[in-house]
Order: sequence, then C-alpha cells, then structure tokens
Amino acid sequence: MASNHKPKARRRTPKLIKKFLQSPGFRAVLYAVLATYVRLIQTTTRWSVVRGDIPERFWRENLPFVLGFWHGRVLVMPMCWRTKRPINMLASQHRDGDITEQTLTKLGLKSLRGSSGNPEKAKMAKGGALALRTMARLIQAGECVGITPDGPRGPRMRAGDGIAAIARLTGAPVIPAAVATRNGRVLKTWDRMFVPLPFSTGVIVWGEPVHVAREGGQAELERARLAIESGITRVTQEADSLLGRPAIEPAPAEPVRDGVAAAT
Repeated sequence: MASNHKPKARRRTPKLIKKFLQSPGFRAVLYAVLATYVRLIQTTTRWSVVRGDIPERFWRENLPFVLGFWHGRVLVMPMCWRTKRPINMLASQHRDGDITEQTLTKLGLKSLRGSSGNPEKAKMAKGGALALRTMARLIQAGECVGITPDGPRGPRMRAGDGIAAIARLTGAPVIPAAVATRNGRVLKTWDRMFVPLPFSTGVIVWGEPVHVAREGGQAELERARLAIESGITRVTQEADSLLGRPAIEPAPAEPVRDGVAAAT
C-alpha cells in the first residue's frame, strides 16, 4: 500500500528577510560585531604557545611563509598572528567570503579573494588563478599569505593541492598552525566550525615547516600535499588535546585514481 506521506518542503527564507540580511547596512554591523567578538576572545583568554620559535624565526629574519590552517578554525586564526608583519588571507569568492574579508580588514589583517585550487591546472577558474598569481607576487615581495586548503567547501580537513603548488612556485614553506580554547562550541557544519567563548584558556600550536621541491613533478606535489594535510591535522588535534577537547576527525579521504590520491 502506497504511503500518502509527503516529504516536507524545504522552508525558504522570505524575500524581505533575505534582502535585509544581504543589505550593506546589516552586513556592516555584522562585520563590526564579528571583529569586536574576536578582539574580546583575544583579550580575555589566557594564551600559551607551543613551538612559537618556528614562526618567530621567520618573522625575525623577514622570511615569507604560507600559513596553513583548517577552515573550521577561521574564527580563531587571528589569535596566532602575533607580529606586525603583514599577512594576506585568501578569502572565498563566494558571498560568504565577504564576511571573512571585511572582518579581517577590521582586525588589521589583509585579504584577497579567490580559490586555493592548483594554479598549474589549465581549467582553474579565472578568479582563483588571479588570486594565486597575486599570492606569488606577495610572497616574492617578502609578505606572508594564509590559506585554508580545505576551503571553501571541503571535504573537511583534506588539503587541495593548491597550497603545495603555491609553495613550490615561490619556494616559501608551508607552516601548519592551529588555535583552540578550552571553552567553545563545535558547530555541525561541514567544516566543524569552532566558535570560541571568552574568559577561557587558549593554546596556539605551530608545526614544522613543509618545503616543496621544484623538481619531482606530480609525485612531489602529492607528497607535499599529504605532508601539509597531516601537519595541519596534527597541530589541530594537539591543540584540542592540550585543552581536554575531543579530536575532530577529517572527512573520509578521496578515492585513489591511477595510484595518486584525488585532491580537491
């Protein structure tokens, strides 16, 4: 007997509310609130740093590097940048990238829009290719860049090969980093976004630099991609463990094609 039960229709946001949420006035308030909240976390948290000598050497000697961290830690990323040296964060071309870009600007950090895809692939989107060329110029000028290699849509904690490709192109190493606070919430989003709470204890964990050789072709790029991926996951889980938080696991790995793991 056929069931008369019909699946619930997806509830749509009323046009008036959607128009308000996308209005310049509302978004300006949102950016200001987010920046203020991040500053609140920075100033009310008791911070400790693990292996802080790694970035300190690069900052002290004015050496550029690529900061690598997972998309789920984007709200706490600014806590790790304890220097006046500029950093240029890659923000998604999607409308949500506006939030990242404008919030970072209010925090005194720089950003650029684009994709972290592989600049060596011919079918890369024009905006992403432009962003990666811009990053290469910034690195060659001595500035640092920051990339979430699982962004903007995942899979969670799986690195695309763009971050390794930009490191190979410029010769700058990738340095993994993660930030966590004892008090916080993990949202049920694809990236398991971590939302810190104020008046807590926090930790910033740095990992060993990953260098990418110019020689070696696709095999070297894949080796570096996996090293970056495991390095960022390692410091992220270490940060959580130090504060007694449960580890967040990566999404299932992509299937292997022709002996090489597929990358986003």
